[in-house]
Amino acid sequence: MAGVAALLPNAACAQARQLNATVGPGFTISLSNPDGSRVTHLDAGAYAIVVNDRGFEHNFHLMGPGVDMFTGVEEIETVTWTVNLVDGIYTFQCDPHSTMMRGQFAVGTAQLPTPPPPPAPKPRVKTLVATVGPGAISLTSGGRKVTSLKAGRYRITVRDRSHMHNFHLLGPGVNKKTAVAFHGTVTWTVTLKKGKTYRYDSDPQKAKLKGSFRVT
Repeated sequence: MAGVAALLPNAACAQARQLNATVGPGFTISLSNPDGSRVTHLDAGAYAIVVNDRGFEHNFHLMGPGVDMFTGVEEIETVTWTVNLVDGIYTFQCDPHSTMMRGQFAVGTAQLPTPPPPPAPKPRVKTLVATVGPGAISLTSGGRKVTSLKAGRYRITVRDRSHMHNFHLLGPGVNKKTAVAFHGTVTWTVTLKKGKTYRYDSDPQKAKLKGSFRVT
């Protein structure tokens, strides 16, 4: 089945440059040059598009200025369309799956829109381990006691091993603690600020179970 395309005189048809269009049998659709490269920009003029429709559930639909051509959804066929492409943006798609099987190319003076830059990667969250009880308190990174850290976001796994103590982390923008009666493991995510000092202790025994670190 075909739609509407600009009519070409016989001389133009003979000089038409060839393109290859393919759709199916999987969820793939493409328009390529004779060398196999993907079509992204073409000069205005006459083109012979060889359409290889390989899927019963797909079709190839080309639309743009002066062109609206399509194969049948329930047909497997190979057809050749001779069309005149003018300045503008053209779209090709599978109509039943147009949100996932589609592409575009520019002709003449037209340019495809510049895609937005990829989103910046999220800052990596570093991990720490806090432990309290029985009779000791610590904050470690990779098994080593923390004395200084780089500024940024941290995920702290807090292991509270005593019903008599708690782990209390305090500093600029941070005031987090487990309950004294709590016994178990919790996870905190905190942001530590550059140039600041943070301290940790057990509230029932602040003088004995304590520590601190500097953020650079």
